[in-house]
Amino acid sequence: MPDLAIETQGLRKEFRTRRGLRVAVADLDLAVPAGGVHGFLGPNGSGKTTTIRMLLGLARPTRGTMRLLGHPVPEQLPDVVDRVGAVVESPKFSPNLSGRQNLLLLARSIDVPDSRVDAAVETVGLTGRDRDRYRAYSLGMKQRLAIAATLLKDPALLILDEPTNGLDPAGIREIRETIRGLGEAGVTVLLSSHILAEVQQVCTSATIVGHGRLLASGTVEDLLGSSTTHRVVVPDPAAASAVLAAAGVPATAADGALRVETDDPAAVTRLLAAADIWLTELVPLRPDLESIFLQLTADDTLGSPTVEEEAR
Repeated sequence: MPDLAIETQGLRKEFRTRRGLRVAVADLDLAVPAGGVHGFLGPNGSGKTTTIRMLLGLARPTRGTMRLLGHPVPEQLPDVVDRVGAVVESPKFSPNLSGRQNLLLLARSIDVPDSRVDAAVETVGLTGRDRDRYRAYSLGMKQRLAIAATLLKDPALLILDEPTNGLDPAGIREIRETIRGLGEAGVTVLLSSHILAEVQQVCTSATIVGHGRLLASGTVEDLLGSSTTHRVVVPDPAAASAVLAAAGVPATAADGALRVETDDPAAVTRLLAAADIWLTELVPLRPDLESIFLQLTADDTLGSPTVEEEAR
Protein backbone atom coordinates (compact mmCIF):
# COMPACT_ATOMS: atom_id res chain seq x y z
CA MET A 1 0.00 0.00 0.00
CA PRO A 2 1.30 3.53 -0.74
CA ASP A 3 2.21 5.88 2.14
CA LEU A 4 -0.96 7.89 1.49
CA ALA A 5 -4.33 6.16 1.21
CA ILE A 6 -5.99 9.38 -0.01
CA GLU A 7 -4.33 12.35 -1.65
CA THR A 8 -5.80 15.43 -3.30
CA GLN A 9 -4.02 18.44 -4.76
CA GLY A 10 -5.75 21.68 -5.63
CA LEU A 11 -9.15 19.97 -5.43
CA ARG A 12 -11.93 22.41 -6.20
CA LYS A 13 -15.68 22.16 -6.66
CA GLU A 14 -17.94 25.02 -7.74
CA PHE A 15 -21.73 25.11 -7.99
CA ARG A 16 -23.77 27.65 -9.90
CA THR A 17 -26.39 29.37 -7.72
CA ARG A 18 -28.62 32.42 -8.05
CA ARG A 19 -25.96 34.43 -6.23
CA GLY A 20 -23.21 33.26 -8.54
CA LEU A 21 -20.77 30.40 -8.41
CA ARG A 22 -20.58 28.90 -4.93
CA VAL A 23 -17.24 27.37 -3.92
CA ALA A 24 -17.89 24.15 -1.99
CA VAL A 25 -14.28 22.92 -1.98
CA ALA A 26 -11.53 25.48 -2.44
CA ASP A 27 -8.21 24.09 -3.73
CA LEU A 28 -8.01 21.42 -1.03
CA ASP A 29 -4.76 19.52 -0.45
CA LEU A 30 -5.74 16.44 1.54
CA ALA A 31 -3.26 13.79 2.69
CA VAL A 32 -4.59 10.75 4.56
CA PRO A 33 -1.82 8.38 5.72
CA ALA A 34 -2.28 4.66 5.14
CA GLY A 35 -3.31 2.76 8.25
CA GLY A 36 -5.27 3.95 11.27
CA VAL A 37 -8.27 6.26 11.57
CA HIS A 38 -8.12 9.76 10.06
CA GLY A 39 -10.69 12.34 11.14
CA PHE A 40 -12.13 14.63 8.47
CA LEU A 41 -13.58 17.50 10.46
CA GLY A 42 -15.49 20.65 9.65
CA PRO A 43 -18.79 22.45 10.30
CA ASN A 44 -21.86 21.59 8.27
CA GLY A 45 -21.41 23.04 4.79
CA SER A 46 -17.62 23.04 4.98
CA GLY A 47 -17.21 20.71 1.98
CA LYS A 48 -16.62 17.35 3.68
CA THR A 49 -19.39 15.40 1.96
CA THR A 50 -18.71 17.08 -1.38
CA THR A 51 -15.05 16.04 -1.12
CA ILE A 52 -16.04 12.46 -0.31
CA ARG A 53 -18.49 12.33 -3.23
CA MET A 54 -15.74 13.50 -5.59
CA LEU A 55 -13.34 10.86 -4.27
CA LEU A 56 -15.93 8.17 -4.93
CA GLY A 57 -16.78 9.38 -8.42
CA LEU A 58 -20.24 10.61 -7.39
CA ALA A 59 -19.43 14.23 -8.24
CA ARG A 60 -17.04 15.74 -10.77
CA PRO A 61 -14.41 18.20 -9.52
CA THR A 62 -14.07 21.57 -11.18
CA ARG A 63 -10.32 21.06 -11.14
CA GLY A 64 -7.56 19.39 -9.17
CA THR A 65 -6.27 15.85 -8.83
CA MET A 66 -7.22 12.93 -6.56
CA ARG A 67 -5.62 9.58 -5.75
CA LEU A 68 -7.04 6.61 -3.85
CA LEU A 69 -4.55 3.95 -2.74
CA GLY A 70 -2.06 5.36 -5.23
CA HIS A 71 -4.48 5.32 -8.20
CA PRO A 72 -5.59 8.53 -9.91
CA VAL A 73 -9.37 8.88 -9.76
CA PRO A 74 -11.83 9.01 -11.34
CA GLU A 75 -9.69 7.73 -14.25
CA GLN A 76 -8.68 4.50 -12.50
CA LEU A 77 -11.60 4.20 -10.09
CA PRO A 78 -12.69 0.84 -11.61
CA ASP A 79 -9.22 -0.53 -10.79
CA VAL A 80 -9.42 0.42 -7.13
CA VAL A 81 -13.14 0.37 -6.28
CA ASP A 82 -13.05 -3.19 -4.97
CA ARG A 83 -10.53 -2.12 -2.32
CA VAL A 84 -12.61 0.84 -1.13
CA GLY A 85 -15.71 0.69 1.06
CA ALA A 86 -17.93 3.66 1.85
CA VAL A 87 -21.00 4.58 3.87
CA VAL A 88 -22.05 7.99 2.56
CA GLU A 89 -25.84 7.85 2.70
CA SER A 90 -28.36 5.68 4.53
CA PRO A 91 -28.01 2.20 2.99
CA LYS A 92 -31.04 0.41 1.60
CA PHE A 93 -31.73 -2.95 3.22
CA SER A 94 -34.87 -5.08 3.09
CA PRO A 95 -36.70 -4.54 6.40
CA ASN A 96 -38.34 -7.97 6.35
CA LEU A 97 -35.07 -9.88 5.97
CA SER A 98 -32.58 -10.50 8.73
CA GLY A 99 -29.29 -8.68 8.83
CA ARG A 100 -27.55 -11.88 7.73
CA GLN A 101 -29.95 -12.44 4.83
CA ASN A 102 -29.39 -8.90 3.61
CA LEU A 103 -25.63 -9.41 3.72
CA LEU A 104 -25.85 -12.78 1.97
CA LEU A 105 -27.84 -11.26 -0.89
CA LEU A 106 -25.29 -8.49 -1.25
CA ALA A 107 -22.35 -10.90 -1.04
CA ARG A 108 -23.74 -13.08 -3.82
CA SER A 109 -24.49 -10.04 -5.99
CA ILE A 110 -20.81 -8.99 -5.86
CA ASP A 111 -19.54 -12.56 -6.08
CA VAL A 112 -17.81 -12.89 -2.73
CA PRO A 113 -18.00 -16.09 -0.62
CA ASP A 114 -20.60 -16.44 2.14
CA SER A 115 -17.75 -16.80 4.63
CA ARG A 116 -17.14 -13.06 4.24
CA VAL A 117 -20.57 -12.48 5.82
CA ASP A 118 -19.51 -14.32 8.97
CA ALA A 119 -16.30 -12.32 9.15
CA ALA A 120 -18.07 -8.98 8.62
CA VAL A 121 -20.76 -9.75 11.21
CA GLU A 122 -18.12 -10.61 13.78
CA THR A 123 -16.03 -7.53 13.02
CA VAL A 124 -18.92 -5.11 13.63
CA GLY A 125 -20.13 -6.96 16.72
CA LEU A 126 -23.49 -8.20 15.41
CA THR A 127 -22.90 -11.86 16.20
CA GLY A 128 -26.06 -13.19 17.83
CA ARG A 129 -28.22 -10.41 16.39
CA ASP A 130 -27.50 -11.02 12.72
CA ARG A 131 -30.53 -13.32 12.40
CA ASP A 132 -32.93 -10.67 13.70
CA ARG A 133 -35.04 -8.83 11.16
CA TYR A 134 -33.54 -5.57 9.97
CA ARG A 135 -36.74 -3.71 10.91
CA ALA A 136 -36.07 -4.57 14.59
CA TYR A 137 -32.56 -3.11 14.56
CA SER A 138 -31.69 0.03 16.51
CA LEU A 139 -30.09 2.90 14.58
CA GLY A 140 -26.69 1.87 15.90
CA MET A 141 -27.19 -1.71 14.72
CA LYS A 142 -28.30 -0.46 11.30
CA GLN A 143 -25.13 1.60 11.00
CA ARG A 144 -23.01 -1.38 12.02
CA LEU A 145 -24.77 -3.51 9.40
CA ALA A 146 -24.00 -0.82 6.81
CA ILE A 147 -20.33 -0.98 7.78
CA ALA A 148 -20.49 -4.78 7.62
CA ALA A 149 -21.79 -4.50 4.04
CA THR A 150 -18.73 -2.47 3.05
CA LEU A 151 -16.44 -5.06 4.65
CA LEU A 152 -17.65 -7.87 2.39
CA LYS A 153 -15.02 -6.79 -0.16
CA ASP A 154 -12.31 -6.79 2.54
CA PRO A 155 -11.42 -3.15 1.73
CA ALA A 156 -8.07 -1.51 2.40
CA LEU A 157 -9.79 1.88 2.70
CA LEU A 158 -13.12 2.64 4.39
CA ILE A 159 -14.81 6.04 4.07
CA LEU A 160 -17.52 6.89 6.61
CA ASP A 161 -19.54 10.10 6.35
CA GLU A 162 -21.05 11.09 9.72
CA PRO A 163 -21.68 7.47 10.83
CA THR A 164 -22.96 8.46 14.28
CA ASN A 165 -25.59 11.00 13.18
CA GLY A 166 -28.83 10.48 15.09
CA LEU A 167 -27.42 7.81 17.39
CA ASP A 168 -27.88 7.69 21.16
CA PRO A 169 -24.80 7.42 23.42
CA ALA A 170 -24.91 3.62 23.35
CA GLY A 171 -25.04 3.58 19.55
CA ILE A 172 -22.19 6.09 19.32
CA ARG A 173 -20.07 3.90 21.59
CA GLU A 174 -20.81 0.83 19.45
CA ILE A 175 -19.75 2.60 16.25
CA ARG A 176 -16.68 4.03 17.98
CA GLU A 177 -15.54 0.59 19.07
CA THR A 178 -16.16 -0.81 15.58
CA ILE A 179 -14.13 1.96 13.93
CA ARG A 180 -11.30 1.66 16.44
CA GLY A 181 -11.13 -2.09 15.82
CA LEU A 182 -10.97 -1.60 12.06
CA GLY A 183 -8.11 0.87 12.40
CA GLU A 184 -6.21 -1.49 14.67
CA ALA A 185 -6.75 -4.31 12.16
CA GLY A 186 -4.92 -2.32 9.46
CA VAL A 187 -7.85 -0.80 7.55
CA THR A 188 -7.43 2.89 6.72
CA VAL A 189 -10.60 4.68 7.87
CA LEU A 190 -11.53 8.22 6.77
CA LEU A 191 -14.06 9.35 9.38
CA SER A 192 -16.05 12.46 8.58
CA SER A 193 -17.70 13.73 11.75
CA HIS A 194 -18.55 16.76 13.85
CA ILE A 195 -18.66 14.88 17.19
CA LEU A 196 -15.19 15.91 18.29
CA ALA A 197 -15.04 13.98 21.56
CA GLU A 198 -15.67 10.76 19.67
CA VAL A 199 -13.14 11.60 16.98
CA GLN A 200 -10.44 12.32 19.54
CA GLN A 201 -10.97 8.86 21.07
CA VAL A 202 -10.52 6.90 17.83
CA CYS A 203 -8.44 8.97 15.41
CA THR A 204 -4.67 8.87 15.03
CA SER A 205 -4.61 11.83 12.64
CA ALA A 206 -7.06 14.46 11.43
CA THR A 207 -7.76 17.18 8.88
CA ILE A 208 -9.87 20.24 9.74
CA VAL A 209 -11.58 22.16 6.93
CA GLY A 210 -13.69 25.30 6.77
CA HIS A 211 -15.28 26.98 3.77
CA GLY A 212 -13.88 24.05 1.78
CA ARG A 213 -10.34 25.09 2.68
CA LEU A 214 -7.68 23.20 4.60
CA LEU A 215 -7.27 24.77 8.06
CA ALA A 216 -5.03 22.21 9.79
CA SER A 217 -3.81 18.65 9.34
CA GLY A 218 -1.56 16.24 11.20
CA THR A 219 -1.51 13.69 13.97
CA VAL A 220 -3.99 14.32 16.76
CA GLU A 221 -1.07 14.77 19.16
CA ASP A 222 0.47 17.44 16.94
CA LEU A 223 -2.86 19.24 16.51
CA LEU A 224 -3.40 19.35 20.27
CA GLY A 225 0.16 20.51 20.85
CA SER A 226 1.93 20.81 24.16
CA SER A 227 0.75 22.90 27.09
CA THR A 228 2.56 25.10 29.61
CA THR A 229 -0.57 25.39 31.79
CA HIS A 230 -0.76 22.92 34.68
CA ARG A 231 -3.34 22.13 37.32
CA VAL A 232 -1.75 21.96 40.76
CA VAL A 233 -3.65 20.66 43.79
CA VAL A 234 -2.26 21.44 47.24
CA PRO A 235 -3.74 21.63 50.77
CA ASP A 236 -3.29 25.43 50.93
CA PRO A 237 -3.62 27.05 47.48
CA ALA A 238 -3.10 30.59 48.82
CA ALA A 239 0.20 29.73 50.48
CA ALA A 240 1.37 27.83 47.42
CA SER A 241 0.42 30.71 45.14
CA ALA A 242 2.46 33.12 47.27
CA VAL A 243 5.52 30.85 47.13
CA LEU A 244 5.28 30.48 43.37
CA ALA A 245 4.66 34.20 42.82
CA ALA A 246 7.76 35.03 44.83
CA ALA A 247 9.74 32.78 42.49
CA GLY A 248 8.26 34.44 39.41
CA VAL A 249 5.97 31.55 38.49
CA PRO A 250 2.45 32.77 37.58
CA ALA A 251 -0.34 30.95 39.43
CA THR A 252 -4.06 31.65 39.72
CA ALA A 253 -6.76 29.96 41.79
CA ALA A 254 -9.38 27.98 39.87
CA ASP A 255 -11.87 25.36 41.05
CA GLY A 256 -10.12 24.67 44.33
CA ALA A 257 -6.73 24.27 42.67
CA LEU A 258 -4.07 26.41 41.02
CA ARG A 259 -3.48 27.00 37.34
CA VAL A 260 0.25 27.39 36.98
CA GLU A 261 2.03 28.64 33.86
CA THR A 262 5.41 26.92 33.49
CA ASP A 263 7.43 24.89 31.05
CA ASP A 264 9.31 23.29 33.96
CA PRO A 265 6.78 21.48 36.20
CA ALA A 266 9.61 19.86 38.16
CA ALA A 267 10.58 23.34 39.40
CA VAL A 268 7.07 23.78 40.82
CA THR A 269 7.50 20.58 42.81
CA ARG A 270 10.88 21.71 44.15
CA LEU A 271 9.67 25.20 45.11
CA LEU A 272 6.65 23.94 46.99
CA ALA A 273 8.55 21.12 48.70
CA ALA A 274 11.17 23.62 49.90
CA ALA A 275 8.32 25.55 51.54
CA ASP A 276 6.99 22.34 53.12
CA ILE A 277 3.97 22.39 50.81
CA TRP A 278 3.28 18.98 49.30
CA LEU A 279 1.21 18.78 46.16
CA THR A 280 -1.25 15.96 45.53
CA GLU A 281 -1.72 16.59 41.82
CA LEU A 282 0.21 18.21 39.00
CA VAL A 283 -1.11 17.61 35.50
CA PRO A 284 -0.81 19.51 32.20
CA LEU A 285 -4.02 21.11 30.94
CA ARG A 286 -4.03 20.43 27.21
CA PRO A 287 -6.68 21.75 24.86
CA ASP A 288 -9.01 19.10 23.49
CA LEU A 289 -9.75 18.61 19.81
CA GLU A 290 -13.09 20.39 20.16
CA SER A 291 -11.48 23.61 21.39
CA ILE A 292 -8.92 23.52 18.57
CA PHE A 293 -11.72 22.88 16.09
CA LEU A 294 -13.82 25.79 17.40
CA GLN A 295 -10.86 28.17 17.25
CA LEU A 296 -10.07 27.26 13.65
CA THR A 297 -13.68 27.32 12.42
CA ALA A 298 -14.92 30.30 14.42
CA ASP A 299 -15.94 32.26 11.32
CA ASP A 300 -17.36 29.33 9.36
CA THR A 301 -20.95 30.15 10.34
CA LEU A 302 -20.82 32.92 7.76
CA GLY A 303 -21.22 30.38 4.98
CA SER A 304 -19.08 29.41 2.05
CA PRO A 305 -18.02 32.24 -0.26
CA THR A 306 -19.04 32.61 -3.85
CA VAL A 307 -16.37 32.94 -6.49
CA GLU A 308 -17.07 36.68 -6.66
CA GLU A 309 -16.63 37.00 -2.88
CA GLU A 310 -13.36 35.09 -3.04
CA ALA A 311 -12.00 37.53 -5.60
CA ARG A 312 -12.55 40.53 -3.34
